[in-house]
Amino acid sequence: MVEILKGSRSEILLFALDMPPEQVRFLREEEGALAQVLGLEHIDMNQVEVFDAADLEGIGLVGYLHDGIGIPLADLEPYAEELAAYTGHLLLIRARAFADAGATLTPAAPISLILRLGETKTNWRAKPEAQEEPQRLSPRAARNKARRIGATLFAIVMTLILLLIYVLAT
Repeated sequence: MVEILKGSRSEILLFALDMPPEQVRFLREEEGALAQVLGLEHIDMNQVEVFDAADLEGIGLVGYLHDGIGIPLADLEPYAEELAAYTGHLLLIRARAFADAGATLTPAAPISLILRLGETKTNWRAKPEAQEEPQRLSPRAARNKARRIGATLFAIVMTLILLLIYVLAT
């Protein structure tokens, strides 16, 4: 018996399926079959994966759980040898498959729990900006700065006008 707490969304359950490929295909394709062998009324099949460990050649089960599912390597390291030894069909269920209601799984005999792990959560917060905020001026200092800029521009424009009149007069 496996208990999933209400509101649990970050758990991953990995089961070994000790059954013929035809029966595995039936569990994967027939609506309600998997729920029935787990002792449930309903399970969200979008949160369930049934696969053959042989299909993971190259990355292995540990690589798949880390890269594909998002489980930290630190959580998988204690089980690495055990996971590498598994062959045959496996069933992976995310806790979200139970619609936040919780569940009590009573898997049938050919289904056995291998591992129960947490899932890495995505940090959706933006990274803080490294730059400092510009220092704000007081209203009086802002007015003084604007007056200096205006007076400088006025002096430049008047100098150019006087220079132009001088050039035209001579």
